[in-house]
Amino acid sequence: MIIKEADDKKSSIRALQALLSRPDCRADTRKRIDQEIRNIQAGIRGEEEAAYEIKVHWGESKNWMAIHDLRIEHGGLVAQIDHLLINRFMEIWVCESKHFSEGIGINEHGEFAAFFGGKPYGVPSPIEQNTKHILILRKLFDSGAVKLPTRLGFTIKPDLKSLVLVSKGARISRPKAKIDGMDAIIKNDQVFKYIDKSIDQSNNPLLMAKIIGQDTLEALARDIAKLHKPIAFDWTAKFGLPKEPPAAPVVKPEPTPEAPKAEAAAPTPDAAQPTESQEQKPKQKLVCHTCGTSVGYNVAKFCWFNKPKFGGNIYCMDCQKTVAAA
Repeated sequence: MIIKEADDKKSSIRALQALLSRPDCRADTRKRIDQEIRNIQAGIRGEEEAAYEIKVHWGESKNWMAIHDLRIEHGGLVAQIDHLLINRFMEIWVCESKHFSEGIGINEHGEFAAFFGGKPYGVPSPIEQNTKHILILRKLFDSGAVKLPTRLGFTIKPDLKSLVLVSKGARISRPKAKIDGMDAIIKNDQVFKYIDKSIDQSNNPLLMAKIIGQDTLEALARDIAKLHKPIAFDWTAKFGLPKEPPAAPVVKPEPTPEAPKAEAAAPTPDAAQPTESQEQKPKQKLVCHTCGTSVGYNVAKFCWFNKPKFGGNIYCMDCQKTVAAA
């Protein structure tokens, strides 16, 4: 049975994307924010993939309780647990989910490396992360913050077990040397077989003596889920940005320059050349330069287009012959 689903992390992604659009976000800060977004998205994919496998095998079972995305604070310590599986044998499987799309490698010293673009880069050990989670949970149960079931006056303490779940499409390169906890690193799609096999191989005669009822199991799981304390990240502080982005400077519109007043230009010889407007609407009286006879516009146009012959003057057709002969 699913007691608690994972918290929605889309609000964090939206907040980070908003930081990217700020004018005071420098290139190096932008790069760090991009990486943070990718980390969150990868974490979501890994948790969703593992949660799906858990739902398929134990989602409807009353003998198993699942708590996703559990954040517990106790004694000044914090445990961010991806998945918690609790069964009626009082076994609690603490699952650390990782989404390494290209896989992980572990050397003989137990050091972890993930791969990106075929190149390795160091990452924290998920085995050590889970060890700390289990230590905090054990202190929590010992403190009495969670009411544990009892039998014949004795408290039934849970058996905490560690699992590291890796994306089923990733490769796991294990060292030849024997390292504690290495067998607990499995792919998501192996989680059911691994736990089922572990229970079958258990030779503890007290296991059946610790079995609790379904109602007791559900009540225990809900008491644990009530301790969840989500955290709201201050992303602006994490990336060294002020709470509010700087105000955009007010840009005053430049005054439109006044158009210069047109000055009368002295006529030049070239001014006699016709323009399109002149062709459409001639404004001067067209007369022959020699005899003063009025001439038609086409005759004047002929003279203008033959400036070398007529010197830019207008002549009637008779005077044109005289000028051409000269």
